[in-house]
Amino acid sequence: MHPPEKPVASGKQNIGEVVKDWIEYRLPLFKLLDGVVGSYPAPKNLNYWWNFGSLAGLVLVIQLLTGIFLAMHYTPHATMAFDSVENIMRNINSGWMMRYMHAVGASMFFVLVYVHILRNIYYGSYKNPRELLWIIGLVIFLVMMATAFMGYVLPWGQMSFWGATVITSLFGAFPFVGDYITHWLWGGYSVDNPTLNRFFVLHFLLPFVLVGIVILHVWALHQHGSNNPTGVDVKTPKDTLPFNPYYTVKDLFGIGVFLIIFNYIVFFQPNMLGDPDNYIPANPMVTPTHIVPEWYFLPFYAILRSIPNKLAGVLAMFGAIILMFFLPWLDGSKVRSATYRPMFKWAFWAFLADGLLLGYIGSKPADWGVLYHLGLSFLPDLTIGMLATLYYFFTLLVLIPLISRIEKPLLLPESIDAACSK
Repeated sequence: MHPPEKPVASGKQNIGEVVKDWIEYRLPLFKLLDGVVGSYPAPKNLNYWWNFGSLAGLVLVIQLLTGIFLAMHYTPHATMAFDSVENIMRNINSGWMMRYMHAVGASMFFVLVYVHILRNIYYGSYKNPRELLWIIGLVIFLVMMATAFMGYVLPWGQMSFWGATVITSLFGAFPFVGDYITHWLWGGYSVDNPTLNRFFVLHFLLPFVLVGIVILHVWALHQHGSNNPTGVDVKTPKDTLPFNPYYTVKDLFGIGVFLIIFNYIVFFQPNMLGDPDNYIPANPMVTPTHIVPEWYFLPFYAILRSIPNKLAGVLAMFGAIILMFFLPWLDGSKVRSATYRPMFKWAFWAFLADGLLLGYIGSKPADWGVLYHLGLSFLPDLTIGMLATLYYFFTLLVLIPLISRIEKPLLLPESIDAACSK
């Protein structure tokens, strides 16, 4: 027998409340949403650096919607892909806007995620009990990188084709299985039509996988709640505020500022972060003078190029990301926030500067002569990229573990509420 229907209050309820009660009784969707973004107790001292997670979620939605629209008109064939993108730009109503929103959205997605990761490092959001939250976040980052790389290949311009050729051939450096992986990615013995088809399918599929991982990320976040600038655990109800309306208003303000920047780039500077060579159709017989990936891959590309041995360079490039998974255990300090860790704070800013330097080096040709242009030609033959790569791994493997053992943190506040009262 079916359970009896839940009685509906008569008289004062309007039709909207009746429909809401009817849905809620059968599927408690509104209760779920209230627990996620409504009455969810968030630390009362969260600042605007905590906006970047929700902004990344907004950009993910933009990427999904514009990507579906573009897929309706794109032709994943080596002889027609470039022309189909030009057709979208020139002949499809608002096609140019969708294409630019999608391209600029990819860059903005990485900007937001990079800031989100750096904020987590600065405030120690990877520490106990949020280790799994950190790991899931890095998985999101890896899926983003794979999705972005495959998407960059789809316009089938010169930089798309040669970027795919260079990056996929790196897997050939692995002994025994490298050639098999490379040929599987190519679908043959060179980057050609089967490669384009595979990348198109995976580029379309992975964002939906990304949505599922993001849901896991939010689930893990709500298990122990958000970290906060002090790094102190929530102890009393005075330490928290309901997410709505206090942080929904803050998020809406952040979304407004973000959309101003996003729309300015889309409508006035859409090719600011692109490469002009990608407006030339792919030609396997003509190699660009300087093959370079998108800007968000440049630090890892610099690490790859800084090591003369191909296999060692590939391992270092992947190791630079994999090491981040172990950060909760490399950093043994019980204090989370760098606000109360003076030595760690300096190490963080030096690490950030090193990452920016790697990105700059990765954007330049291999024979650019960095040392000469910086007035350091008297140094040995070590390049700035090599030194920056060494410092990257030195920070993660030596400096952070050492600081966590010898550092004397500042006195922590008794509670979040006490810190806000000062």
